[in-house]
Amino acid sequence: MQIETFELERNQSLYENTVKFNLTESGIHPYTLRELLTQEQQAEVLDLRLGYGQTNGAPELRTTLASYYPGCNEDNIIVTNGSAEANFVAFWSLLEPGDEVAMMLPNYQLLYGLTRSMGCTVKPFLLREDRNWAPDLDQLESQLSDRTKVIALCNPNNPTGSILSKQDMQRIVALAASRDCYILSDEIYAGSELDGVETPSFIGLYDKVIVASGLAKSLSHPGLRIGWLAGPRDVIDGAWHHHDYTSISSGIISQYVANVILQPEKRQEVLDRGRELLRTNVPIVQQWVARHSENFRLIPPKAGGMAFIGYNIDINSSELVSRLRKEKSVLIVAGDWFGMDNFLRLGIGGETDELIGGLERIDEFLGELRAG
Repeated sequence: MQIETFELERNQSLYENTVKFNLTESGIHPYTLRELLTQEQQAEVLDLRLGYGQTNGAPELRTTLASYYPGCNEDNIIVTNGSAEANFVAFWSLLEPGDEVAMMLPNYQLLYGLTRSMGCTVKPFLLREDRNWAPDLDQLESQLSDRTKVIALCNPNNPTGSILSKQDMQRIVALAASRDCYILSDEIYAGSELDGVETPSFIGLYDKVIVASGLAKSLSHPGLRIGWLAGPRDVIDGAWHHHDYTSISSGIISQYVANVILQPEKRQEVLDRGRELLRTNVPIVQQWVARHSENFRLIPPKAGGMAFIGYNIDINSSELVSRLRKEKSVLIVAGDWFGMDNFLRLGIGGETDELIGGLERIDEFLGELRAG
């Protein structure tokens, strides 16, 4: 099986720990275990027996997760190693060569590359900058056929930070029902909305919805490598069957800590902290873009730890990112890693001082670029 290079993850893996300012992350600044856990909980972690545990996820964690999805119980949940594995086992269990996937673009590159590697066809429907990153649902409708197996989307969206309207969600559901296909909704950024109104899940709107999510983004803890799928029992059982061939199980310690984070009061505390950080950082980026309005433009994100910035400088986005890294020790994400050149994704969910320091280095680079 041929699989294309995952440009975003590969470049982050190569360079994020070699630069002074890493502005590639799309999540929220993580906690330490000492900050997160009480002394009693820390002691419980030290006493955990480090076996495999239940391979589809600890029952208590799956019960907690199910409580966030209407009509679900623990059998509608599988716990995975991050949302990347959740998406992988979902597609691996659902798709056969020749199937088609109608896919929101831009989107997380894993879904695009994975679909193609499985001998399936990606049928894109685009988020439109001229519509404030709302989707072109007429285009979606035109892409659907009898071979459409899944409509894949990310809501709130990576990289634009946009959120589907209630009307758009309802139309997507109607279109999926008209072709009897699944909706795979990546909802890992839910809870990071700047206005404090959490984006509703697609679960409960249609009986063939699968949700992928995890702790890495809105919930601030990528290092725990906890993701999950929620959906119909037969789909979850199929994903578990394939999960047996990937990582078998996720870590006992990570599952314990995940269940702490996902208790309603702690979850709200983590989300409130993230939103406070974003409400500080988004205006900084807006002001920076305004100072460079001759070259940059931004539709402010409604959610998520990233800003998707368009530019009109005569330089390819991968080349720009490479030069920034080499010349100024700043790492950001190239738009063409999402198939959209002349855009940059800037991580805004980290510490404010790092964001400001990185922007100052970019200022230096732009001045030198103009000077020629």
